[in-house]
Amino acid sequence: MSRSVLLQLARDSIEEVFHAKRSIDKNALLKLHPLLNEKIQTTVNLFINKELKGSYTTQNSEESLINNIILCAKKAAFENTTNSVLKTSEYLHCDIELLLDTPEGQISESDTAIIGNALKA
Repeated sequence: MSRSVLLQLARDSIEEVFHAKRSIDKNALLKLHPLLNEKIQTTVNLFINKELKGSYTTQNSEESLINNIILCAKKAAFENTTNSVLKTSEYLHCDIELLLDTPEGQISESDTAIIGNALKA
């Protein structure tokens, strides 16, 4: 089963930091998926072994969905206040949850870890 565009964008955002290289082509994504231009409050949660590892919610509801997902994913992984910075090995074992606060209500999407075996603490 393939990952949704939104969850893939969250994963790609984290991978950009690990690779220290910009790889997300925003213009191409916006052309293919114009809804990424919508202004939607966003939260990204990262879980390892069902324990919250990092979380970030947008503060600016005037930003586009594409920018919010990129910002939230990076901040949840690398600038969260409750846990340490996400390591590459942890990233491979982390589940991602994306919450979108739309006028119609909250939409939730999840993506299981790239490597399914649980990390031992």
